[in-house]
Parts: sequence; structure tokens; C-alpha cells
Amino acid sequence: MLPISAAALAALPQATRRPVRAEWSNDGGLTWTPARFGSGGVTPDRTAEVRYSASVELLDAPLGRDGINNVATQVRLFQGLGVPRRDIEWIPAGWYVIDRLKRTRLGVSLDLLGREDIIRTAALPQARTVGPDSAEACAAALVGEALPGAPIAWRSGIKSTTRVPSFVVDEDRWSALSGGTDTAGAATGIAAALGGEVWCDARGTVTFGPVPTLNDPVRWTVPLGLATAQPSREESSEGLTNLWVVSGDSGSGGAPVGPAYAWDDDPASLTYAGPDPVQDPLAPQRLGLPYVRVRTGRYSSSLIGNLIQAREVAQARLADSLGLQASLSFSSVCNPAAEPGDVFSVEVEPGVWERHIIDSCPYTLGGISMSCQTRTSARRL
Repeated sequence: MLPISAAALAALPQATRRPVRAEWSNDGGLTWTPARFGSGGVTPDRTAEVRYSASVELLDAPLGRDGINNVATQVRLFQGLGVPRRDIEWIPAGWYVIDRLKRTRLGVSLDLLGREDIIRTAALPQARTVGPDSAEACAAALVGEALPGAPIAWRSGIKSTTRVPSFVVDEDRWSALSGGTDTAGAATGIAAALGGEVWCDARGTVTFGPVPTLNDPVRWTVPLGLATAQPSREESSEGLTNLWVVSGDSGSGGAPVGPAYAWDDDPASLTYAGPDPVQDPLAPQRLGLPYVRVRTGRYSSSLIGNLIQAREVAQARLADSLGLQASLSFSSVCNPAAEPGDVFSVEVEPGVWERHIIDSCPYTLGGISMSCQTRTSARRL
């Protein structure tokens, strides 16, 4: 969750003032010019390649080379919270580049994308070998060439000091950071090889972090009183994997790493893969567990250098793929500090609480409500 005071978080239902602040820059964020905000909303979405996107209208905005344009201009948005007897507290709502610009009668309409888009579009002019070096050093080089001086944050749970073997980046800079493949089809993403993910957060910071799990700390508790509509529950088996096989192979003729395995070993889980689907696949039949069904996924990366790293990646992929089969949609009082990947505790029925990982939480800037798409792990009753 983005920084927010405990007082503001507790007083969200009483927030009577929700002003919006917008500003733009043509020098990469060294200086900022205020803009009059008209209307619009933001869409934080963990399932999208660009985590933050927005559509806004700015009023009386200067256009052209020295004003707002879709070549050099970057835009920052802030959602304010005004609760009784407190000053306005400003929460970042995204740092963007302009994807589409349209003149309107009152100003300009903008479709905005997070700063990942700068890195995505800064393709390498020719293939290059990156590494061997630490993940932190390799990422700093790839990011710094596209976003000079941009800060990179490494959240707890992901090892920035992991040594990355040399690998070839054909042209896609962002795929090399997040999760791409080389010409031989082997995965090369730095974040994926560390069992994590990478994104630009609402403050524009390039962030490497672990894959969120339901065991993470609860960031916000949402009782029925904060929900503005009855939660809608849905289940799907799309993307469900309960056994991961992960290996490392640089393709240089060296000994491959692994494979390492991770599976759902919780007998109370609907996605239980059995006591040991690798060494004892007949155990469910022998133990009278006809409902056990194994769904296998495989991942190989040239950046996985040892078995410990392979096990960490396998566990991360398992955590990310087990929660896809049960989702929850609900509307609540708008909490602009909520981030995709946060764990919420939601009261789905009176007295019935569930933990859910937030996948997306779009909201209208200045509005009082937000919609949330979440997912959780279904449990055998």
C-alpha cells in the first residue's frame, strides 16, 4: 500500500473533500507545471504489462513544443483526501507518459501509460550481452539507459545481489527486465528468474518485488460497511497450475540446473496435488483420493544459476498460479493508497472474512468509490 497516515485510512468514509492535483513536465521530471484537472480516472492493474494507466482531461492546457505534447511530456496525478480537522493528504495516483492526445473544447484529453512504456519503447538498436553481474547492476544498466537517473527499489523478499549469468538481449529492454525469451526460446527476464516481478509504481519508481501471496500482511480490512455493493464471487480454472517444474540452462554447454519442483501440498486445498506427485504419482490412487488432479507447468530460464534459485522461482510461480481459480469483485469506499498486489481482508458475508490479493482497483479521480478485482485460493470444505 502507498504511504497513507493511519488517521486518513481510518477516516476514509468521512473524507468529505477529494481534490485532484495534476502537473506536467517536459524535462523528465526536473521541473513540474501545475495543470487544471477536469475529469478522469486511473486504473492500477497487476495483470497488465503497464501497471498504471489513466484517462484524464486537463483544462486550459498549453499545447505544442513548449506545452503538453505526446513526445516529451510526462504527467503526474495525485488524489487528495480531506478528512475533518486535518489538512489535505496527497496520495500519488501515477506518473505517466502520453499515449494519445486529443484536443477538446475545454483543453486536452489524454490517454496515459505508466513509465514502463518508456522502457518498453526504448528497444536496443542491436543485440547485446548483459552480465555476468548482480541482478541489481544488470537492471540498473538496462533501466538507466532509458530512464536516466530513475530510482530502482528492491522490496524485501527479492535478492538484488543474486548473480545473473551473461545473456543476450535481442532488442526488447522491458522483457529482459521482466520476463522475455531469447532466440532459442529460453526465458531471460531478470525479475522472473528471481521469483519476482517488476513494475513502475504510482510514484514512477521502477520496483522489483516478490510475487504476492495470501500469507503477506493484510494491508486493509474491508467490512461490509465499507463495501458499497454486494461482493460478486466467481470461479475459473483458467491458468491454474498446482505443480511447477523449474530448471536453468544457459545453453552454453554447461550442466543444467535442476529441475526443482513445487506443488500444492495442502490436503485442505481444492488444488491439492497429492503428497508427492513427482516421486509418488500413484499415491492419490493408493490413498483413496480420487479428486486429486495434477496440472503441471514448466519454466526454464538461462538466468537461473543454482538449485536454490530454481526452488525459489518454483515456489513463486506456484503462489501466483494457485489463486486464479476464485475471484471476488466488489466496490468499496475509495482508498487511493491501495496498490495491486496488496492483501485485503474482506467480509464477504456477515461474519465471514476472506483474504484476497488485489489484482486491479480502478477509481475515478475525485470520486468516493472504487471497484476491486481480487483473487484467492479456494479451500476444500
